[in-house]
Amino acid sequence: MILQSRFRLSVVVIFTVLIASALVTLSEEPSKGKWSAPAAEAQKKNPIAANESSLAAGHKIYSKTCAMCHGKTGEADGPAVIELNIHPAKLSDPKVATESDGSLFWRVTTGKKPMPAYGKRMSETDRWNVVNYIRTLSKR
Repeated sequence: MILQSRFRLSVVVIFTVLIASALVTLSEEPSKGKWSAPAAEAQKKNPIAANESSLAAGHKIYSKTCAMCHGKTGEADGPAVIELNIHPAKLSDPKVATESDGSLFWRVTTGKKPMPAYGKRMSETDRWNVVNYIRTLSKR
């Protein structure tokens, strides 16, 4: 009787662990749907003028933080792409130029696996400077 109870308990524990593992794995899968900013976020206007100092600051941050995945020129060919087996956005794509500043800012802020969220890692000004710099990539 005790042996049978232990066996049942073991089965329940193993089953629970397997279900929990499956749920964790599924929750970590990047969503395949379109990554769109909420309307209110997309309508936000960039408070930082795209002047020489903003672009220089944005370039510096981009080079340190974004180029590893998105590439130096936004071609999605950074050194981490192969290493991490990821497919980052091609920021040089003219389609990126059609997105609003607010939408780009929201993406940088919130992230989406495998891209980290930079809302707490980068100041608001820095994120807007990066948006200004990203705008230059589709013009090359």
